[in-house]
Amino acid sequence: MNVLARLLITVLPVALVAGCATTGEPTTEAGAGEGAVASTVEAPPPAPAMPAGEMETETGGAEAMAAPVDSGFAGDPLSDPGSILAKRVIYFDFDSTEIKPEFREIIEAHGRYLAEHPEVRVTLEGHADERGTREYNMALGERRAKAVRRFLAAQGASFAQMSVVSYGEERPVAFGHDEESWRLNRRVEIVYAGR
Repeated sequence: MNVLARLLITVLPVALVAGCATTGEPTTEAGAGEGAVASTVEAPPPAPAMPAGEMETETGGAEAMAAPVDSGFAGDPLSDPGSILAKRVIYFDFDSTEIKPEFREIIEAHGRYLAEHPEVRVTLEGHADERGTREYNMALGERRAKAVRRFLAAQGASFAQMSVVSYGEERPVAFGHDEESWRLNRRVEIVYAGR
């Protein structure tokens, strides 16, 4: 066997073992003894997230659209302010329980999250603006919350995970007596237990 082959056989396994030893764990300098200052071997940074457009072309169609976009947040997606799950208010038109198209994606995301986390519970709080009688607004708030519940269930959430409550006009977020205030008060809030 020639010298180069022997050298490769000897050096290659040592290089592989040394390469595997970079775990990001603190290590002490060899021979430094007790009380030595630990140095940290840095692990390489994670690969950058693929832009949504590229992900769509590689995974294709509905799978790519259903996949959550990586915002770089490592915790619970419910706590990520950049996640669609941070949006938890669904607004309605006057005297309506119809879910507007611009809120369907939000409800779909919450429905998928609930389906993937069967231990999670939510309360759907229905609200109305100040116009109409108290009794009518209580019923309207309940119908709105039930409309959101049906949409969440269509995404796989269990009815056992969701409770419905109506506050009617009793808990406004805007206190004016104009169209803008009324628009903000016609809503369903998705409230996660313990959050």
